[in-house]
Amino acid sequence: MNTIDLINKGKETHILSKEEILEILKDDSINDELFKAADAVRQKYLGDYVHLRGLLEFTNICKRNCLYCGLRRDNKNLKRYRLSYEEIMDFVNKAVSYGYKTIVLQGGEDDYFTVEKMKEIVSDIKALGVAITLSLGEKTFEEYKAFKEVGADRYLIRIETTDKKLYEDMDPGMSHEERKRCLRDLRALGYEVGSGALVGLPGQTLESLADDILFFKELDADMIGIGPFIPNEDTPLANEKGGDFTLALKMMALVRLVLPDINIPATTAMESLNKEGRVIALQSGANVVMPNVTEGEYRALYALYPGKICISDTPAHCRGCITGKVTRLGRKISDGPGFRGNGTSPKVRI
Repeated sequence: MNTIDLINKGKETHILSKEEILEILKDDSINDELFKAADAVRQKYLGDYVHLRGLLEFTNICKRNCLYCGLRRDNKNLKRYRLSYEEIMDFVNKAVSYGYKTIVLQGGEDDYFTVEKMKEIVSDIKALGVAITLSLGEKTFEEYKAFKEVGADRYLIRIETTDKKLYEDMDPGMSHEERKRCLRDLRALGYEVGSGALVGLPGQTLESLADDILFFKELDADMIGIGPFIPNEDTPLANEKGGDFTLALKMMALVRLVLPDINIPATTAMESLNKEGRVIALQSGANVVMPNVTEGEYRALYALYPGKICISDTPAHCRGCITGKVTRLGRKISDGPGFRGNGTSPKVRI
């Protein structure tokens, strides 16, 4: 079976073996066909709606020390911040006024935000009539359960790589099994579960990337974010090569083939490498964009990687800008919360 046939197999059956995924990843002569196939699958299952999620980066303080991340504990060059309850609610209320139907609360692993503090924030945001995605890192089953009980709908925790050794090399003091435990707990609690991968980490192989895709398929994840690794000058990986835009795009497209009805964001990191990155991603299988609704200097201080886009823009400008890009593609901004499969409520799992 040639590579085009493999793409068509993925498009029709949504099943590809590790060897078949590898063939597609290795062959750059078929990239256009892959991207068109992913776009066709997206259109078939999800239509032409693009879901916007308002992303609020509420703390850049993190107890972890991941080698690739600008928020890592040992980065002394970063001015740290955490938003107050009042600031969080002010920014969220403005985001809701701009029309966002989902708010994403994302932060470093900051122990200041206890379960009780987060429960208050989540329940007060939920009262505004929006869906809530949390991205707070590793928590216990009981903590995840507490957030779910006050209204959290989705939880995003990226595996980054399914290569256990690479993961534990990149994330000192962390356990790959613990990361997977978090994903299992979130699934058991009825969250829509988001994960994802970094493409281009030092020592990462195409075989490893193929394993990532199969892991997401086995997990039956509801959202997968794929982004290129971008070296940060304030981390131990400052001088590494970094990820490739095209390879990250191929990974994203392959995820769409094997998980046809999930939500896939056109990630900000894509646009940091290519000024049309998010538009290209939306034409290659993505159906979600997460504009930043954080205000002021905080936008620049959430410094995961250099070259982050839109750090001097206002949330209102970002909303208008991305709406224009979406409509120019002939796509429509969704007016619902955008649960998996284009539904208005979470998928029920028996």
